[in-house]
Amino acid sequence: MAITTLVNCFDWALYNGKTTDLREKMGEIEEGMRGVQGFEGLVTKGDTTLHFTRVPFAAPFLIVYSSGTTGMPKCIVHSVGGVLLNSRKEGNLHRDAAALSPEEMCVLQYTTTGWIMFLTSIMSLTNCQRAILYDGSPFQPDLTSFLSLVESQRVTDFGISPRFLSTLATAKPPILPRERYDLSRLRRVTSTGMVLSEAQFEWFYDEAFPPHVQLDNISGGTDLAACFTMGNLMCPVDCGGTVAPALGMALEAYDPTIEGGNGVMGRPLPVGEAGEMVCTKGFPTQPVKFWDDHDGERYFDSYYARFDHVWTHGDLISFHPVTGGVTLHGRADGVLNPSGVRFGSAEIYGVIENHFGEEVLDSICVGQRRPQDLDESVLLFLLMKLEQSFTEQLVKRVKDAIARDCGKRCVPKHVLETPEIPTTINLKKVELPVKQIVSGKTIKPSDTLANKECLNFYHQFARIEELVGLKSKL
Repeated sequence: MAITTLVNCFDWALYNGKTTDLREKMGEIEEGMRGVQGFEGLVTKGDTTLHFTRVPFAAPFLIVYSSGTTGMPKCIVHSVGGVLLNSRKEGNLHRDAAALSPEEMCVLQYTTTGWIMFLTSIMSLTNCQRAILYDGSPFQPDLTSFLSLVESQRVTDFGISPRFLSTLATAKPPILPRERYDLSRLRRVTSTGMVLSEAQFEWFYDEAFPPHVQLDNISGGTDLAACFTMGNLMCPVDCGGTVAPALGMALEAYDPTIEGGNGVMGRPLPVGEAGEMVCTKGFPTQPVKFWDDHDGERYFDSYYARFDHVWTHGDLISFHPVTGGVTLHGRADGVLNPSGVRFGSAEIYGVIENHFGEEVLDSICVGQRRPQDLDESVLLFLLMKLEQSFTEQLVKRVKDAIARDCGKRCVPKHVLETPEIPTTINLKKVELPVKQIVSGKTIKPSDTLANKECLNFYHQFARIEELVGLKSKL
């Protein structure tokens, strides 16, 4: 009997009020499937009987893809045992999933199906929690739509991003959830995807959310299907950073100035100094392998090529000398290094949010080093709010504030205006493509970007001297 295989595709997608034409991608899929001869099986009738099969701890469970914002997406295979064990660890040891009955617990996590946080939503079911799956922009049809679900569905665990909080805080007038909604059932707000600034911590408790709600700033990722750092039930929430390393994660900050390579051992930095985040011991959710990486070369290069025998994650962190908390300084590949002074873009973003929140909607800070440059220059792009003007006076105030708060050597060489900042669909700000473009490199933008066409604006700054020179003549 001949069996016809059908692949269903949508010719368009709607997100945040914008329609995206997917017909070109449909053609690429069709072209890529030529030569496919068969498939594994066909589901003809649902079976409601539970069947249990014993498998090894490291048996392949699922495939997740990295975002592709820092290179070609990685096709990561995670294990059955690792994912299930970690879900129980984070739910019942770091959090209080067992404290309430299943009828009382409810998780609402803003995510797309392509982000690792979607897995977090699904795995909450293993802890007997009710999960709400939300499709679309959290700000449509208005800025309060997503928040209304927290009240109506009696959400206990609410997952968002720093960008979500900043959108509420900078709205006209600011949207203060505790003044609009009944949040008495809310126990925890989890934030991830970007660095959460100290100003956002203060706004969260001073103005936005009730004091009984735990702000759980977490950091981990698709690569490990887990958190490296997160909150817990015993330690207080301090302003800035994350509460502590997650259980079973042997984190250290290594000297980022060491180039690394085969046979190179890293050097742990003293407490308080920012360095490359590494995990010095194995952990249950290390990926089983990368799909189609038969010799394991790409797997090794992704995590173990920098320093011998330790997992290098690609983030900059430091440990607080008093609280032991972990401060996140941004991506290591986005480190700014003018004249040998290393600092993270998060420090610059903190200044903008603290002092210019009424004028600046968002910002992106990158290093520029072209083949002809002897040193790196720092470029800061500002996205202005409606009815706010980008002026020379603003540029001076921004530079003065950065010099005062971060030091004179951290002041950007150029402060410029931008009409749009690239983000993923999950509202995660993406620096690396901008850094590569202004440094004169040719890139293929990732399909995970929500607005990759905005990258065209940044190409002109690879010749920034011409732009600055032209401006000075006007």
